[in-house]
Amino acid sequence: MLLASQSPRRRRLLEWLELPFSSTEVETPESLDTPLAADPPALAISLAAEKAAEARARGLAADALVLCFDTIVVLDGKVLGKPSDVDDAWRTLRALSGRTHQVVTGVALLAPDAAEPRTFAVATDVEMRSLSDCDITEWMAHGTFLGCAGAYNIEAQVAEVTADGCYQNVAGLPLCHLRAALAGDEALRPWVPGAPAVPVAACDRALGRECRLGPQVAGTEQ
Repeated sequence: MLLASQSPRRRRLLEWLELPFSSTEVETPESLDTPLAADPPALAISLAAEKAAEARARGLAADALVLCFDTIVVLDGKVLGKPSDVDDAWRTLRALSGRTHQVVTGVALLAPDAAEPRTFAVATDVEMRSLSDCDITEWMAHGTFLGCAGAYNIEAQVAEVTADGCYQNVAGLPLCHLRAALAGDEALRPWVPGAPAVPVAACDRALGRECRLGPQVAGTEQ
């Protein structure tokens, strides 16, 4: 399998499936100014599918299943991408402060023998803490905000996800949903190098909580 991302978070999460994979960066234009912006899941899927198409054009999809992801933030129906500069990041965080928004990750899984990728999207409700100017300044001092949709990442502890939502989807990879696709999609199975591990326990240990959604998605709910 080939992960079309060099994100350390995505690589770490994919390791929890206990399958061999390599990774590479696949860059594509991420235009949010499109009619698809009215349908955030469709937009996220389209952006992930563009990465899959680029991977194939570069010859990366010749003999491996390519995993592509794109994550967007949605507030009041408006799609928020990565901030263009410091002022844009400040405005974005101020708008999100104390509000519930949605994080949508589009997934595109391109098998070598497929003309088009298998796609789906996962949406998670996220509650942003009420952020003071000091909170925003402290977060932005880390210097990573420009690379984050919505100008934040969930691991910065400025936002929360309930146990009924997929925390890792907000981190950029809906792990249990991906595992379900790799294990259950007959068209993908020949290209999956083994049986993917159920990642619920690893996720719970890392977050120090008990996820209610993961066992439902993974089919391990008692």
